[in-house]
Amino acid sequence: MTEQISRRETLDTLRKGLAAAGLLALVPEWATPALAQGETDVPFTDIPKTFNPNPPNGQTRMLDIRKIDGMITPKDQFFAIQHMNRPVIDPATYRLKITGMIHKPEEISLADLRAMRSTDVVAGYECSGNSPRSMQGLSSNGRWTGVKLSEVLKRAGIQPAAREVVFFGTDRGMQDIVFRQQTFKLEQQFGRSMTLENAMKPAPLLAYALNGEPLTLEQGSPLRLIMPGWYGVANVKWLSEVHLQEDRYVGNYQARWYRRLQGVGGSGEDNDPQVQWVEREVTRMQLKSVIARVRHTGGAYQVLGFCLNDGTPIKSVEVSVDNGPWQPATLDKANTQYSWKLFTFEWKGATPGEHTLVSRATDANGTVQPVAADLKTKKTFLEANEQFPRKVMIG
Repeated sequence: MTEQISRRETLDTLRKGLAAAGLLALVPEWATPALAQGETDVPFTDIPKTFNPNPPNGQTRMLDIRKIDGMITPKDQFFAIQHMNRPVIDPATYRLKITGMIHKPEEISLADLRAMRSTDVVAGYECSGNSPRSMQGLSSNGRWTGVKLSEVLKRAGIQPAAREVVFFGTDRGMQDIVFRQQTFKLEQQFGRSMTLENAMKPAPLLAYALNGEPLTLEQGSPLRLIMPGWYGVANVKWLSEVHLQEDRYVGNYQARWYRRLQGVGGSGEDNDPQVQWVEREVTRMQLKSVIARVRHTGGAYQVLGFCLNDGTPIKSVEVSVDNGPWQPATLDKANTQYSWKLFTFEWKGATPGEHTLVSRATDANGTVQPVAADLKTKKTFLEANEQFPRKVMIG
């Protein structure tokens, strides 16, 4: 009879082998998670019955955060969303165009990029529309491999007057462009931009692999931009062209759709003349934390969650149970600057019945994750980073 070995037993055996060889300290905790015998998930009672991580429209795939079991999101679970089509591009004939205010316009093949010095970065990000409405499922974390954007731009030679770097995707679609009382229906390709200063920083990556394998169609094969610390919309997929220019780029998904409108000062009421209405584009991620699962082993309960932000170091994560005092959670040692930051909280004294759990993050600058009331003057739904109370039932 063939012996059936569970995943837990396999991981336990692996950890013991690594420990015997003196190599366990070199392996991050998420790579070989210690899952205790008899461990179960405590059910959440706040998940709508209609919630579907894979809605039938085919345009979206969400991560069921109750399945987070380590630092890296498997590619078949990685969230995916786009506004237009998913273009199928042959990697063998693919060329990335570098155009605009550069000394040497060129077209770079995927083989050319792979021949350059590669860089890996673990980066987590979310759609700027991620919120409790999607059960925070428009977020994931992966290991990206590619070439630093700055090296490609240096190779092309940047003209002195260049100020803006625009990234165009191959995906295209019809869009309604509104100008005053006129509406123009035009075909557009997806585009986003950043300042040249941001583009030349060490972090931006032209990525061709996710978790050690070529990008999937959903993740922008064969090449995409990874902008660590920025919302998903800035991480342009199916990258076709990088264009340098002097003027600000004002494409549909930069100047019209992805904006934040929030009142500052005064009473916060719409008709208060003391309120200043501030509008800006969506770029860097706002600090947030999310409770993803609660595990039960024997008489112990462990709360697991993640933080997302712009890469500023996280000072602390705290958890409150049933509106009680804030208690410190433990940040995972495997967290990196641009990864999502996993945390755990040992919930002591849990009793049968329904309970409310909520987390809050504080970064090294003293920024504290807001409550919903702090964002009452924000008119746009994007960048929803308020504290997210969760309800669980202990039987």
